[in-house]
Amino acid sequence: MKRSMLGMKRRSLGVKRSLACALLLAMTPLPAATANLVKTYSYFAIGGSTLDDIEAQLSKRGPEVKSTGNRHPGATQMAFTTRVSYAQTPSSCRIADAAVTVKVKVILPEWRRPRKADADVRLFWDTLSADIKRHEERHVEIAKNHGGELEEALKATYPQKNCDAAKAKAAAITAAVLARHDRAQLQFDRVESVNFESRILRLLRYRMERIGNGRLPPA
Repeated sequence: MKRSMLGMKRRSLGVKRSLACALLLAMTPLPAATANLVKTYSYFAIGGSTLDDIEAQLSKRGPEVKSTGNRHPGATQMAFTTRVSYAQTPSSCRIADAAVTVKVKVILPEWRRPRKADADVRLFWDTLSADIKRHEERHVEIAKNHGGELEEALKATYPQKNCDAAKAKAAAITAAVLARHDRAQLQFDRVESVNFESRILRLLRYRMERIGNGRLPPA
């Protein structure tokens, strides 16, 4: 009887462990789709030994952004490429697979630092250029996230009555996700522009503290 009870307990524990594993697997979220990212960098040279010189150079040589018609200290060009395959049956057509590639080109300034540039100008440039790069990298991240969202949405599409309808559905999904992407990019730029001055001052103080503590070399 004791052996029988012991065997039952072992089997019961085994069942509990199996159930626990099954529940754990069920509760674990599947990884979200991640778009393929192809990223390159391009640099434009600027000169100048004062803050006014640098500002003038950025306004003159910075990349022109079509959405604003103005030149900016940095920019990110991006393009979304979507490959969709379909599976057809006599009664329906569905998206069998979808892959999204986000191709970006990050354009950044490169200051040809003159020897006579003051230390405070060098400090400001180091702070500003780091912030420009961070800003553009965030644009890349937003694009990649929406590329993953698009891929996931396409793969989750229900079967349609025929492949023309499936293609139309894919086009509608793509247009909706890319519209959200454009709004997210514009919203990010709006927030960044409002907070620019306070952010740069905060970053300058932080960089000066790190230089004072010996954590960064002098500019």
